[in-house]
Amino acid sequence: MKIESPFLKKQFLKRYLYIIALIAGACLKGQTINIAGTSWTATVPTITEAGTNYAGTYNNPSLLTLSGHLPGSFLNLLTSSGARISMQLAPTSWNSSLKLYAKRSGGTATINGLCVLCTATINGGTANYIEIPQANAATLSTITFTGVLGLSNSVDYSGINVQLEIGGVSVTIPATAYSTQVVFTIGAN
Repeated sequence: MKIESPFLKKQFLKRYLYIIALIAGACLKGQTINIAGTSWTATVPTITEAGTNYAGTYNNPSLLTLSGHLPGSFLNLLTSSGARISMQLAPTSWNSSLKLYAKRSGGTATINGLCVLCTATINGGTANYIEIPQANAATLSTITFTGVLGLSNSVDYSGINVQLEIGGVSVTIPATAYSTQVVFTIGAN
């Protein structure tokens, strides 16, 4: 087929790129992250005398649990860099003196499909509490992969327990109800 007109060449190229985008979109599936757990209300004691400050930090007694799926198309894009689970505050009513922290415990990663010498591991976030920032996302942990990935591989991760801690509580912060949401995302490391 010979195309002479620049207009026709442009139309043919647009149509060709559109078809490629449709085919690629049908093959790629997005990675997921699921969160199980309940809202947490930190109970801070009442100050009974002048000069007494709050105790400091308060931990969430129940855990959030993260799980999800990383499709093979996403794994192929990552090569050996792995995936990063990040977190960020989305405050609704918050005082900047308050600090929210998270720490990970547990977690498993399972490779699905035929894979030669493959491993998937969850790393980081277990030693100390990590501050959850408002402006930029902080890394909670990473999921790294090794081995030769096949065509029908994917990774499921589950049981990533996250404990929250609030700090910066002080008599200098106005007494009111503060609230925020923690947004977890997963993407390329």
